Amino acid sequence: MGKLTVLALRVVIALVLAGSLFVQVWMVPLLSIDLQEAGAPDGPRIALLAIVVVGIVCVQVTAVCVWKLLTMVRRGTVFSHGAFRYVDIIFGAIAAASLLVFGIAVLLAPGEVAPGIVLLICGASLMIAGVALIVLVLRTLLAQAVARDVEAQQLRSELDEVI
Repeated sequence: MGKLTVLALRVVIALVLAGSLFVQVWMVPLLSIDLQEAGAPDGPRIALLAIVVVGIVCVQVTAVCVWKLLTMVRRGTVFSHGAFRYVDIIFGAIAAASLLVFGIAVLLAPGEVAPGIVLLICGASLMIAGVALIVLVLRTLLAQAVARDVEAQQLRSELDEVI
């Protein structure tokens, strides 16, 4: 991976982290005020706000883990067992985000929201779950690459002993 690509991705991740922090600090309180003024019941209002905050945390956790993986790529250590921790956290965060989006659909279903909107939100939840499964497949590929790298190192050391 080129230096320019890593730099561009780091800039994007930094912007995502800054934007998500802005949303947490500024927009979530405004959303709370809007929901309160609209007369939303306390239970669903608090649940929706909690889902939004935890969803933002999922994005932040994923961004930090991708940053850590980029650091490993730059150092040439991404094909090691240390990378699994970050990939597993990314998988968990994306899976949690999928459940959170489904939770929004559950909150909206008994209200005056059109059933088609609830169905679209359920579809979005399913697509996010699909992304989590893609990450799981990529984790499997990482495991195979790590195993091949370990095997190659063992063969090199045996060859060095023979020489």
